[in-house]
Amino acid sequence: MNASGQLLDRLIAFARLLRRAGIPIGPGSVIDALDAVMIAGIGTRADFYWTLHSVLIKRHEHRALFHEAFHRFWQRDQVDRVLREMLPVTRTEGVKSRAAQRRVEEALGLQRRMPKSQKPQETVFDMRGTISDAETLRRKDFAQMSASELEEARRRIAAMKMPDDEIATRRFMPSPRGRIDLARTLRASVRSGGDLIELRFRSPREKKPPLVALVDISGSMSDYTRPLLQFFHTLAMRRRNVSTFLFGTRLTNVTRALKTRDPDEALALCSAGVADWSGGTRIATALEEFNKRWSRRVLSQGATVLFVTDGLEREGGGELSRETGRLHRSCRKLIWLNPLLRFEGFEAKAAGIRAILPHVDELRPVHDLSSLASLCDALTETRTSRLHDPKHWLGAA
Repeated sequence: MNASGQLLDRLIAFARLLRRAGIPIGPGSVIDALDAVMIAGIGTRADFYWTLHSVLIKRHEHRALFHEAFHRFWQRDQVDRVLREMLPVTRTEGVKSRAAQRRVEEALGLQRRMPKSQKPQETVFDMRGTISDAETLRRKDFAQMSASELEEARRRIAAMKMPDDEIATRRFMPSPRGRIDLARTLRASVRSGGDLIELRFRSPREKKPPLVALVDISGSMSDYTRPLLQFFHTLAMRRRNVSTFLFGTRLTNVTRALKTRDPDEALALCSAGVADWSGGTRIATALEEFNKRWSRRVLSQGATVLFVTDGLEREGGGELSRETGRLHRSCRKLIWLNPLLRFEGFEAKAAGIRAILPHVDELRPVHDLSSLASLCDALTETRTSRLHDPKHWLGAA
């Protein structure tokens, strides 16, 4: 077998590893990667790394997975002679992620499992521990999940019961009780010649209020971005008036992208439309842009705002406090979802966190399936428990 044939076999094996780790790669991408390598040539290991990266990686959130998989796969003992000849050993710098390491290790473990015997074995279904496993996944941090667990979490988010909140509007509708509807009562009495007057009633029409999500996609929030976007995609499929904005160093409206029915395609469109994924964060600047450009368009009719960020602001606290207060005055309810609340020792001591807290109605964790389910229940209810009251955290700091 020539060098290109051996390289193709290794690229196919590498693509299988990436698929097991959670990166969608088809046969066409493998052929494109081989063509790119043959055309660009392999001068150094770094050249080979970035050639494959440019062809195989289409989303920002897959970069850490690719980095970890590349170094683990191409440095293994069974690397072929053609790779030793074509790839000088040099180090490629990149960003590592513990979650990416776990998913790649899991994919490598799956790749090593080969059937030792061709004898048919009896299938035994062991249902012990099923409920406990489900509960463990429900309370497991998104940052600690493997690729298979994230896929299961995605299915559970898609099947999750969304909030059933409704608010009264200024319009009225016929009702068996409520205010007397004089016009309908008179029209009904005309039909009977005025001999019989049967009262008609009306009550305020109720509808689901708009939901607006402002999601932090900075580097400190990267482990939670994809599950949260899947949640908001499911929410957008169930409700009409859902608007989603992503911010890091700038603000991006991804509402139209999340209206795409296929969740993978929706997340791909979000990734393609955002230029500051997993970078820095400027919360005050993003809120200022939202308040000036979008608040009047999307915060009408009693909107509820879901503000997703860890509150670790790099800019001054005064501007952040002013813009958060303006946002709070523009909406019916402002709920802050902070993954840092997963830590038992969390204290509101950071300047950015203390600048935001006085202007929010609720402070809730958002780091696992259980917290998302609690959020749906909270949106349905009208009262706020003391546990999620921001005054509780301000007083404790």
